[in-house]
Amino acid sequence: MISANNVTYRVGKKALFEDVNIKFTEGNCYGLIGANGAGKSTFLKILSGALDTTSGDISITPGQRLSVLEQDHFKYDAYPVMDVVIMGNERLYQIMKEKDAIYAKEDFSDEDGIRASELEAEFAEMNGWDAESNAAMLLNGLGIETDIHYSMMSDLNGNEKVKILLAKALFGNPDILLLDEPTNHLDLDAIAWLEEFLIGFENTVIVVSHDRYFLNKVCTHTADIDYGKIQLFAGNYDFWYESSQLIIKQRKEANKKKEEQIKELQEFISRFSANASKSKQATSRKRALEKIELDDIKPSSRKYPYIDFRPEREIGNEVLTVEGLSKTINGEKVLDNISFIVGHDDKIAFVGGNELAKTTLFKILTGEMEPDEGTYKWGVTTSQAYFPKDNSAEFNNDYTISDWLMGYSPVKDITYVRGFLGRMLFAGDDGVKKVKILSGGEKVRCLLSKMMISGANCLIFDEPTNHLDMEAITALNEGMMKFKGVELFSCHDHQVVQTTANRIMEILPDGSLIDKITTYDEYLANDEMARKRTVYTSTATEEED
Repeated sequence: MISANNVTYRVGKKALFEDVNIKFTEGNCYGLIGANGAGKSTFLKILSGALDTTSGDISITPGQRLSVLEQDHFKYDAYPVMDVVIMGNERLYQIMKEKDAIYAKEDFSDEDGIRASELEAEFAEMNGWDAESNAAMLLNGLGIETDIHYSMMSDLNGNEKVKILLAKALFGNPDILLLDEPTNHLDLDAIAWLEEFLIGFENTVIVVSHDRYFLNKVCTHTADIDYGKIQLFAGNYDFWYESSQLIIKQRKEANKKKEEQIKELQEFISRFSANASKSKQATSRKRALEKIELDDIKPSSRKYPYIDFRPEREIGNEVLTVEGLSKTINGEKVLDNISFIVGHDDKIAFVGGNELAKTTLFKILTGEMEPDEGTYKWGVTTSQAYFPKDNSAEFNNDYTISDWLMGYSPVKDITYVRGFLGRMLFAGDDGVKKVKILSGGEKVRCLLSKMMISGANCLIFDEPTNHLDMEAITALNEGMMKFKGVELFSCHDHQVVQTTANRIMEILPDGSLIDKITTYDEYLANDEMARKRTVYTSTATEEED
């Protein structure tokens, strides 16, 4: 068990939270939620001991091991992958290294033999002989191929490092597991594996995530940071949302009844306070009035943007035809003879672990990249707006936010432009901020403003939920669902894919395509069968050739 006892944390004069008392017990998974800036990551750092409290303390059951998902992707570049994962159990890793050092000695003494015997006993007690196989299972589950398990961390890309640091945190069955945004940069297959791992995990988990589906799947409890407090709810994210809305509604209704009662009492007192026969009743009502207190309903720190994509032109029947597209990048064929036709009601989610293939396809369809082979043709009634995964080029300039968006606006009016920025929670003064200094989330909101102002009837999104908080993801999800046009998108948020897409396309590792008119959950239910059919067909074709 880990608990916070009267914990207060201040940044300058501002208190992120005050007098927090909360216990996290064994066998439960706690989703820690709150608006950006509410203090979720800060609270995890306090629990882990990386930050000191302003007052109060953190207590952990003696002898329990705490494990944290680290965020520094370059910290272990000098180590092999397997070593990094096993470092998740620091004591076990120390034993392994000390053993290796002793056995490597040329002048092996009696003392060395005694020490080695002690280490071997502790090593066996900690199930050390299975350490590498257990680490390999974690790595394989997260999509790290066996052939790089002994590679150096410095040789891997950012997404691979994220998965390895996650495997490190999960390794060795820790008693308390702290995870800050564990699904970031994971593909949907890896997220699904992590969900099943945490569902079966029997110790204590505290997780921060912007993925609503993930929180609903794994969490038994929800800890909500708001109003400078942390309130615990039994249940997952959806249960918290319904409960919190119900509490607010009940408080507002209770206040409304009290206000009506106050008004009646005030009217009686006003009418009869000067009336001798009614003076006692008026005095009695004054006392009753003084006892009525309205509930203090504080404004939440959560703010929801308003995302509404409105196409200026209705889309025709001919939308997009793709024929035989192929593309090789750095010697790897990421697209292999891909063909499909998009209908005017299609909302297509591109799924699977082949991230480069999806981004490459979107770049080809938006004219940013040429295919090696094949063609594509947009219908004459279509207009496209594109959300790129890498948006750095968009903001590498000295424009203010207002001037930047004005450059894309069909109406050259500052009030018109600021209206779109306001929907995305940019206040009036924010308009003069330079775009190159914006945070990741602010840049995403700028790009969504650009897409809204375009009036396009075909939207292409490449991972739009990256860097967004829960409230912005919810607003984007609703905007994508309501959109009266065509959408082609990739997204790691399960709920966005499930609620938006009516057609699923998966680009397989060999660059080929599976295309199904179905929801995402239905596709996943039949996914294993689809993969087996694809493998069989591919093998049969090779044998025939």
